[in-house]
Amino acid sequence: MDTDGMPVRLEPWSDEDFALLHAVNAPELMGHLGGPESEEQLVARQRRYVELSADTARPGSMFRIVLLPEETAAGSIGFWETSWDGEPVYETGWTVLPGCQGRGVATSATRAVVDRARAEGRFRHLYAYPSTDNGPSNAVCRKAGFTLLGERDFEYPPGNPLRCNAWRLDLTE
Repeated sequence: MDTDGMPVRLEPWSDEDFALLHAVNAPELMGHLGGPESEEQLVARQRRYVELSADTARPGSMFRIVLLPEETAAGSIGFWETSWDGEPVYETGWTVLPGCQGRGVATSATRAVVDRARAEGRFRHLYAYPSTDNGPSNAVCRKAGFTLLGERDFEYPPGNPLRCNAWRLDLTE
């Protein structure tokens, strides 16, 4: 829960969250990431999310964001292992459903993920890479305490060039 945003709870991603994955795959939510994924891609993503959340030996987890006190699904968020200039780090990403946007849900959920990553304690840094033209996600990074490192080029999904801001949060602070 977060006192500066909407109260949320993070619940581990499960088999029952496939409908939520479909909902966050909407064109208006996936515009900054190359557009919606195909059904086949969603099935593979669902499998990865469930496996990441179930495997405590692997760094990270995916979560369903639950808006409180309504107890309704508001979106998805997670963190996972990646590398930054050869250093193992966490990366985070989120999607909030349109009816829950603009209310502090993403910021509250991001702060909760920071706490989870900090508690896991495997890596020093957590990174986020919102596209440079995604104002709301860049604002979430700023509000959640990340430091802007600058712009970087990514390819996500494969074949789709993307200009992103690289944000880093030191989990030891």
